[in-house]
Amino acid sequence: RWVLSLECKGSRNFMSALRRAVEIDFKDKDKHKSQGLYLLTTGIPDQETHTISAYVAEACGGFDLQLHVCLFSVTKGTDSSGIIPARYANPRETASAFKEIVQAANGRFHWFGEAGIFESDDITSIISEMEKAKNYSQKCAFLVESLKQRS
Repeated sequence: RWVLSLECKGSRNFMSALRRAVEIDFKDKDKHKSQGLYLLTTGIPDQETHTISAYVAEACGGFDLQLHVCLFSVTKGTDSSGIIPARYANPRETASAFKEIVQAANGRFHWFGEAGIFESDDITSIISEMEKAKNYSQKCAFLVESLKQRS
């Protein structure tokens, strides 16, 4: 229930938030086998992608920490706050930047909007697994058919 009382606020100062999460909130990181951070965002961070990627690779490399990003693309004209971000990128550029950051952190990237899912590492993995299963099934069917013809 406490989640319902939360209000959106903050900035796109990704580095500040990430440093806080990694250097302060994960003090006992050595006691845990695996941890993950989830970034829920609607836009590109203020900092340059290569700077964030380098920090993320270093921060996540020391222990099993993964950064996962959920990017929500808001339809144009729905932002009523009137706040202009310090750095602007179109949705495709924003997705590309977060994909690079996530790769540096061995995490997963998910991009969705009001129209549905645009891209998701989890869905891509599932589809890949299904393709492998389909190919294996076809090979098995071909093998069975070949054995029937020999008999």
